[in-house]
Amino acid sequence: MSVAGYLRPLLPSLKDYRDIRRTWRGDLVAGITVGIVALPLALAFGVSSGAGAEAGLVTAIVAGVIAAIFGGSNVQVSGPTGAMVVVLGPVVVAHGVGSVPVVSIMAGVVVLVVGALKLGRLVSFIPWPVIEGFTLGIAVIIFLQQIPSAIGARPGASSNAFIAAVESFHTIDISTVVWPLLTVAVVAVIMLIAPRIHAQLPGSIIAIIVVSVIATVAALPVARIGVLPDSLPSPALPALDAATITSLVGPALTVAALAAIESLLSARVAASISDTGTYNADRELVGQGLASLGSGMFGGMPATGAIARTAVNIRSGGRTRVAALVHALLLLVVVYLATGVVSQIPLAALSGVLMVTAARMVSLSTIRAVVGSTRSDTIVFIITAVITVSFDLIVAVGIGIAVAAFFALRALAKSGGVHREEIPAPAQPEDDHIAVFRLDGALFFGAADRMLERVTRISSVSVVIIRLSQLQVLDATGARVITDMITDLERRGITVLIKGIQPEHLHLATKVGVLSALRHQNHLFADLPAAVEHARSHVKREAMQKITHAMTDSADSDERPAAEEGH
Repeated sequence: MSVAGYLRPLLPSLKDYRDIRRTWRGDLVAGITVGIVALPLALAFGVSSGAGAEAGLVTAIVAGVIAAIFGGSNVQVSGPTGAMVVVLGPVVVAHGVGSVPVVSIMAGVVVLVVGALKLGRLVSFIPWPVIEGFTLGIAVIIFLQQIPSAIGARPGASSNAFIAAVESFHTIDISTVVWPLLTVAVVAVIMLIAPRIHAQLPGSIIAIIVVSVIATVAALPVARIGVLPDSLPSPALPALDAATITSLVGPALTVAALAAIESLLSARVAASISDTGTYNADRELVGQGLASLGSGMFGGMPATGAIARTAVNIRSGGRTRVAALVHALLLLVVVYLATGVVSQIPLAALSGVLMVTAARMVSLSTIRAVVGSTRSDTIVFIITAVITVSFDLIVAVGIGIAVAAFFALRALAKSGGVHREEIPAPAQPEDDHIAVFRLDGALFFGAADRMLERVTRISSVSVVIIRLSQLQVLDATGARVITDMITDLERRGITVLIKGIQPEHLHLATKVGVLSALRHQNHLFADLPAAVEHARSHVKREAMQKITHAMTDSADSDERPAAEEGH
């Protein structure tokens, strides 16, 4: 394949906009709707991460445009997300706000390379219980991160969200704590009531407008967002040196892994709930990598696909990338025309928005479905959620996948078995000296020893036929076990015949030594009747040989006394 042929699926094309004449009205409405929903979230995620409201807005605008153009989904909306905030918070505490653009650029490069190498389909190997446990853990962390602002206190020093929330209670100002709590309560009530009045009502933006007006008119003692720039900053590379890059490699890899996972999961969900076509996983990673790169050059945060905003886009009529572009342009208008108004939004209002968002991330029906499925899936779900909250998001996903893999391998090992079969009728006298074993399911490192023991303890037979036609999975360990079976039986004088080895297993069996362990190359058969016929003839030959040896021994014993007499 040529370089152009390799790169073409990863790059934008006019096909991305072929339906624009038919869908532009729906895209315009959807883009405006998503922009209204995204504004409070962008501000809230920026503040919650420690990078500031400006960083959240910049990310939503710059990354939103780049990901819309270069990404692999027609309806994905990208920007700052709650999961990314969870990762960035400790990074800001440890390395300062200036580290965020650097991490964004480094992570963007990693995601871009992974997409360019066409590794996007790897996300399909993440089990469903891991995804749901990961989502539950993120929701809990987002909620816990908002507690300090909700009570008008300073966050604790710990990087753990739960401990930091507990520590923040020591800095509460009793005289003013009621106002941020009321602000959060009003926001939550409005966000919960608005969809009941009309599904298209943007509850978050209505709630923020209401509490901001009340707080300003009544001069309530609540912390505000503060001054915001009235234009986008000029793009520039942040200061990069060897020491900075080395210290941020770990966080950047974590952010990259999270960006890839969250973006691809979001794109997959979007494709499943819309009729806008499938998504290109590799191109999506290229687009998200470029989005984080661009965001970092403008001083923003790493970006990912945002499932909540993407779902709003689809429900509002978005069908092409134009909707995501309109959403970003609307936010750009806010930056240039309304930052003075936005600066007066109470921080507690943003906390209320994120608390409700976190609560909506938790689906009780989904949790019941996971917990009610199997015990192993329940364990994977709980472990992933607990580790996400207690330690680290990517560690949680890694451990969740490892635990899920353990249970999957155990189940696969149990699916494999060895069964002794009756010899096909009509029966013949030689059949008592022949044993037929069928190996089925999976023969790999997890089940090999059990099968080896079952076959090699056979006795009182002359020939063993091993049927492999029902064997679905065979690895090198399994092939070696078959070799050891043959070697052990042949050492004890039992002839082994192999029947029905599958073509896809033949190369491995040859390399590992299965065929060379047979007494003769003709002991490999394609069908069972031929193998049984050969086994019966072998038993007959052995019987004849025993009779001949017995007669020879008898003749020798008769001749020996006569010879002695003559002597």
